[in-house]
Amino acid sequence: MSPTTTPIDDPVVAEAQEYANKLLLLSEGSVNKHFDPYEDIDWDNPDFDANARPERWILPESADPLGRHDWYRSLTVDQQIAVGKYRQANIAKVGLQFESILISGMVNHTFSLPNGDAEFRYCTHEMAEELNHTLMFQEMVNRIGADVPGMGPLVRQLRLFGVPVAIAFPNLFFMAVLAGEEPIDHIQKQILRSGEEVHPIMRGVMSIHVAEEARHISFAHEFLEHHVPEQNAANRFILSIAMPIVMFILGRSIATPPKKFFQEFDIPEEVRKELFYGSEEAKQVFADYFIDVRALAHKIGLMNPISKRVWKLLGIDGPASRYRSEPIRSGKVA
Repeated sequence: MSPTTTPIDDPVVAEAQEYANKLLLLSEGSVNKHFDPYEDIDWDNPDFDANARPERWILPESADPLGRHDWYRSLTVDQQIAVGKYRQANIAKVGLQFESILISGMVNHTFSLPNGDAEFRYCTHEMAEELNHTLMFQEMVNRIGADVPGMGPLVRQLRLFGVPVAIAFPNLFFMAVLAGEEPIDHIQKQILRSGEEVHPIMRGVMSIHVAEEARHISFAHEFLEHHVPEQNAANRFILSIAMPIVMFILGRSIATPPKKFFQEFDIPEEVRKELFYGSEEAKQVFADYFIDVRALAHKIGLMNPISKRVWKLLGIDGPASRYRSEPIRSGKVA
């Protein structure tokens, strides 16, 4: 099936057709290039055993702030491995939990879509891929063997809001989707781009996730680019204020390890604050997760004088990317 190319005079109809064509291309991408976690990851390879060359679980210095912190570097090798295993397993568990919330919201979003709506097909492709991701993440957690909780107990309650928000406020829901997807994607790309050796389980899972997540993030961007301009001025203003707040709350829930992680390894409170809240580096790392989202906010008219203050107040303001997934080095786009 090919996208429609016949010129259309009505600009509204033309824009709707262009949106449908973009979703068709994303859907065809899901058909032509997709993965199965039990076919495309060689779980039975002896090198994929979680305890094979376990030093590969040591957190990479260039891509993980904990991995380059003096407290972590002062640990014994065995301790570094144990912390690294737990951290990577918990990140996978958080990813699984977030994907589950996304799926529950998205399936309810598609429930009432009209016949012929291009969003139905693409969203269904995405949900199938996300279900595979939950299998992949849980398999990784099981093989590592760490009993990780994923999200903290309070943050887990966010799952109760996924469905009602998706039904009543779809623009807000897909902002929330980006708030979860962008940090995870950013962290995994940094690790893959670092060139440092990581365990093949981790590399295999991340490679599949990054490849398919590119489509998922693209869809959320396209959805908001198409639907936000349809809103009246008052709703657009509300969305402009809500956007940085959603990014901050969900981004923190995704990027910050749960309290149990710090208790498990007796990580000092001052180290926790420095790594994830207090230091200038920690603040910059967190703000950089949303460089593409800030570009989107500019593009769809949600970056106004008041919303800019909210972005700044929350510490997640900064430059916008010139193109999606532009690499960041030293707090600046490359």
